[in-house]
Amino acid sequence: MVSLPHPSVLHGAVSASCLCCRKGKDQFDNLEKHTQWGIDVLEKYIKFVKERTEIELSYAKQLRNLSKKYQPKKNSKEEEEYRYTSTRAFLATLNEMNDYAGQHEVISENMTSLITAELTRYVQELKQERKSHFHDGRKAQQHIETCWKQLEASKRRFERDCKEADRAQQYFEKMDADINVTKADVEKARQQAQLRHQMAEDSKAEYSSTLQKFNSEQHEHYYTHIPNIFQKIQEMEERRIVRIGESMKTFAEVDRQVIPIIGKCLDEITKAAESVDHKNDSQMVIEAFKSGFEPPGDVDFEDFTQPMKRTVSESSLSNSRGDGKSEPKFGSKSKGKLWPFIKKNKSPKQQKEPLSHRFNEFMTSKPKIHCFRSLKRGGAGPEDFSNLPPEQRRKKLQQKVDELNRDIQKEMDSRDALTKMKDVYIKNPQMGDAASVDHRLAELGQNIEKLRLEVQKFEGWLAEVEGRLPARSEQPRRQSGVYEAQNPSGVNSCAQDRESSPDGSYTEEQSQETEMKVPATDFDDEFDDEEPLPTIGTCKALYTFEGQNEGTISVAEGELLYVIEEDKGDGWTRIRRNEDEEGYVPTSYVEVYLDKNAKDVHKPLQKISE
Repeated sequence: MVSLPHPSVLHGAVSASCLCCRKGKDQFDNLEKHTQWGIDVLEKYIKFVKERTEIELSYAKQLRNLSKKYQPKKNSKEEEEYRYTSTRAFLATLNEMNDYAGQHEVISENMTSLITAELTRYVQELKQERKSHFHDGRKAQQHIETCWKQLEASKRRFERDCKEADRAQQYFEKMDADINVTKADVEKARQQAQLRHQMAEDSKAEYSSTLQKFNSEQHEHYYTHIPNIFQKIQEMEERRIVRIGESMKTFAEVDRQVIPIIGKCLDEITKAAESVDHKNDSQMVIEAFKSGFEPPGDVDFEDFTQPMKRTVSESSLSNSRGDGKSEPKFGSKSKGKLWPFIKKNKSPKQQKEPLSHRFNEFMTSKPKIHCFRSLKRGGAGPEDFSNLPPEQRRKKLQQKVDELNRDIQKEMDSRDALTKMKDVYIKNPQMGDAASVDHRLAELGQNIEKLRLEVQKFEGWLAEVEGRLPARSEQPRRQSGVYEAQNPSGVNSCAQDRESSPDGSYTEEQSQETEMKVPATDFDDEFDDEEPLPTIGTCKALYTFEGQNEGTISVAEGELLYVIEEDKGDGWTRIRRNEDEEGYVPTSYVEVYLDKNAKDVHKPLQKISE
């Protein structure tokens, strides 16, 4: 009879295998927690970079808004202030700050594309890979646990059969030793014992086979499958660590790439600061606010101890010129203006002073020009800026002329566009009615003509201030005539006394002597012997022009004339027919042939065909 090993002999080995299985499961749990922590760290870093990009965008936006806030407003007083070197440097600083903000936007864009987007995509891939690895691990763990359960079942069956065989053997031996038991009963007990021993042997063989299979699976599990899975998880984790390190390096490189450009912005700000010139700014202030007036002379002593020989006190005007000086010329910068800080005395004594009376004669002897300046008055002062000192007045007039020329150019551009549209309508009637733009073209033509007249008017005043044209030359007279034709009622009120106010502006009072004839003064003498302007070329009239306004001249189509003054941008050309007939015609009405060497006034006309 074969003796079977006790089942407890194999129980130790099986229990050790079970312990290793449980330890392997524990390690999987630990690895799962650690890898999940690594993914959380990566997502935390992504969130950090994302918030950094939002801060960069917000900072750039605030910088741009700050730069825009302090930019000069168009067509405002601030725009004029930016002619100084200090304010230009500040404007350059604002522009550089705008570029500086752009670099922070670049930082945000690069971090978003190179770090946030890439890491977000990598995290998704990492989660899928981690899920796959742990799925394989759980599958292997479940397989080894199944094998372990099969081994446990086989072991328990073998143990049960062994116990049954042992009891059957003891029963057989007991029956065999009892003399009272029949031989048949003993044989039956012996057969039962043999059967139980055979079942125990079969269970043993099955348990041994299952044990060998389990050991093989366990070896494969712990030496092949689990190490491979752990290796893949380790490689995955190492790639995650390397990736987050590279992202941190990129984080620094993105900042480093814009440092040279930011340095250039700061260099430009430094360069702008170094360009500040205090001497130049001071000179510009002087040029902007100088009045052109001469300081007043000394006040004469008035001796009241001798009533019969009392000398008449000179007025502020005579003091400003000084004794023994020649009378002011009409074309000079300080013509007819009083010292802006001294009021005119209106006492009866003062009105009898010879020089004051002479000044009043001078002011009233130019009724057209002075009244013409004062026709259009608003809250800000007269239209010709006669309330300003000469130098500032010249600048204001020049600005007005430039503004009007810009308006003329805009109107001409609009007219050209409508003309082209009309041509298109004429060639393609289905696109529109060509007659529909005629009204607008006529309006634009009238607007251009009005603006040109305004330009002429302001250029006349500008020329008078600069001393380039005398007060009674043809151009101011023509301009005054045009304005008289438009405002006849305003010209009739031109005989007025002028009074100097403390701020240098003029006020007007109706005089009782407006209907009296004013005798000519010394100021008119200088214009009586005016030399005729030399010819600078010839011209041919392209169209007939009826010169109805004063200062213009009528011409017939095809007529040849002399050119004595070319168009200065106001749309008018000054021509001469003979020594006594000259005036202005629209530049578009004549074809001009300039001759730079022509200086003879009486040079005969050459045929245009030659």
